[in-house]
Amino acid sequence: MPEFKNILNEMENLDVEAFGKDFLLTRHKTQDELNLVLLAAEALRALYHDNKSTRCFNSGLAVSHFRDQSTRTRFSYASAANLLGLAVQDLDETKSQIAHGETVRETANMISFLTEVIGIRDDMYPGTGHAYMLEVAEALDDGFSRGVLPQRPAIVNLQCDMDHPTQSMADLLWLKEYFGGLENLKGRKIAMTWAYSPSYGKPMSVPQGIIELMTRFGMQVTLAHPEGYDLIPETMVTAGKHASEHGGIFNHTHSMDEAFDDADIVYPKSWAPLDIMYRRTELLKSRNHEGLDDLERQALDRNAEFIDWSCTEDRMKLTKNGKALYMHCLPADITGVSCSEGEVDESVFERNRIDTYREAGGKPFIIAAMMLACRMKNPVEILDGMHRSKTPRKQG
Repeated sequence: MPEFKNILNEMENLDVEAFGKDFLLTRHKTQDELNLVLLAAEALRALYHDNKSTRCFNSGLAVSHFRDQSTRTRFSYASAANLLGLAVQDLDETKSQIAHGETVRETANMISFLTEVIGIRDDMYPGTGHAYMLEVAEALDDGFSRGVLPQRPAIVNLQCDMDHPTQSMADLLWLKEYFGGLENLKGRKIAMTWAYSPSYGKPMSVPQGIIELMTRFGMQVTLAHPEGYDLIPETMVTAGKHASEHGGIFNHTHSMDEAFDDADIVYPKSWAPLDIMYRRTELLKSRNHEGLDDLERQALDRNAEFIDWSCTEDRMKLTKNGKALYMHCLPADITGVSCSEGEVDESVFERNRIDTYREAGGKPFIIAAMMLACRMKNPVEILDGMHRSKTPRKQG
């Protein structure tokens, strides 16, 4: 299996030590740390398809803490944990002492005695999600340093207000596969654009994650959205910084057509305006239900002003040779299918549907790779042992 050996050789040439670290924001990871996760994901996927057992834990928990709804990421996290031999335990705040006022410090330690990984999704409120993960991390550091915890679990960010690293890394894995290598991404144009949705309150973490990550791989990233739908300013600054440091380009426009023009990849995705998200947070804190209803009406009215911001067949003709790769984190708002007017035409989505499934299919392996890198001191040795083992993943 020379391809597998090539993967391990590439991993051995990386200057990286990921053991004992969390995976919270891609911006805080070196290029080699990002490549380690990509390569480990490819190795795990190859082993899976070759019917090799990838269990490197004989016991231990992977705690699943979702503070927002999820399908793909929730099941990807569970699949990743199971792939490595960890049991998944959901932390439901309504069924725990958190509902009775238990502090983050206590909760973090009480769930971690025999836990290897904690996956957290906290993406709905600007200024809180990433901060919550840092608070959990600090509590774990305290518990481990004082000898309360026999090991310090790794935290994997399953989406926060700043970033969605498991999604953006899965997207990067898909682009690497689709275009035949990271080196083939340089100079390619990706249009990360807002698109109309008949709902409001969608997080900004996907577009923020895309503009921050893809600019690090020499891509020409164009962010497009109507006026007033700005992202968190810090992420815009980071994207520009990454572009200048890694030979990429970061452009910002209020024209969807301009973003689609000659694009190799399009990523039309709705998100809520920053000011709406901040107001929503305050109304939720004060339990102002009447105010929330009024805010939703205002937000939907604002969205309706830009109903023409949709990935249509005509817009796809603007892309390079009219054949840009369509991407979406799913679920997409599909015109004529899931809504009367949405992010993408039915014909465009249907033509690209299987590719979006392939895009999503890399996420379990990306999450498993993050777990492996954070909790195993020598991932190359572990993966090589899996490859040499005669233990099948399944019998027959």
